[in-house]
Amino acid sequence: MELCSIASGSSGNCIMAGDGNCHLLIDAGISGKRIEQGLNTLGYKTSEMKGILVTHEHMDHISGLGVVARKYGIPIYATEGTIQAVLHTRTVGEIDASLFHPIVLDEKFMIGDLQVEPIRISHDAADPTAYIIRKGDKAAGVVTDLGTYDDYIVDRLRGLHLLILEANHDINMLQTGPYPYFLKQRIFGERGHLSNELCGQLLGKILHDRFHAVMLGHLSKENNFPELAYETVRLEVTMGDCPYTGNDFPIYIAEKDCVSQRLVY
Repeated sequence: MELCSIASGSSGNCIMAGDGNCHLLIDAGISGKRIEQGLNTLGYKTSEMKGILVTHEHMDHISGLGVVARKYGIPIYATEGTIQAVLHTRTVGEIDASLFHPIVLDEKFMIGDLQVEPIRISHDAADPTAYIIRKGDKAAGVVTDLGTYDDYIVDRLRGLHLLILEANHDINMLQTGPYPYFLKQRIFGERGHLSNELCGQLLGKILHDRFHAVMLGHLSKENNFPELAYETVRLEVTMGDCPYTGNDFPIYIAEKDCVSQRLVY
């Protein structure tokens, strides 16, 4: 099982996930050219992707979707609400309706030999989802763009071996930063984005002996620093009520504009 971030953040998101002969994209929020270049550095081609899993319709997750879909005819998987929102986003362009495959939250489905589980998240989009991908006894998760977490999220994320998890902002930087009040409230809200602190607290609740690595994703350019996200998450795990410390497993940062560390288990 492997996960790799091709781009991450408010300027665009795209993640490659897969195992063996089946690989998927999660979101296509950058240009088709950048997606192809990123995949090439990993030894893959866009044409080899068996599907695109869309988390939600915000442009930093779908800006390249139309181009990639039209050029390669790759199946697109998303909730019905997300599909309708994408179809009504004029800047994406026309996409052949036959490429869309509606999915239902909490209902698992197969793409090749990969089992995909879409899970509910709290975000200000039509019908957003995060994804858990399994093959055999290996499991990976991509969980970004959520304002909060609850017992449902914790339960779904237990047992993962690889994880890309949102660490969007430092609370103090966001509070004292230049964003207007309404935008700060949106990000702080339960349908906004996960802070470094909440990221570390959530991570501490799902760790287990076979957990392999986490990559912190969707970092804010204005309200976070990679080093700050890393140290805050590490300390939250260490100081939290769990038997692990932040030094017991690797913590990586998803790069904003380039291919990041490849997580393999």
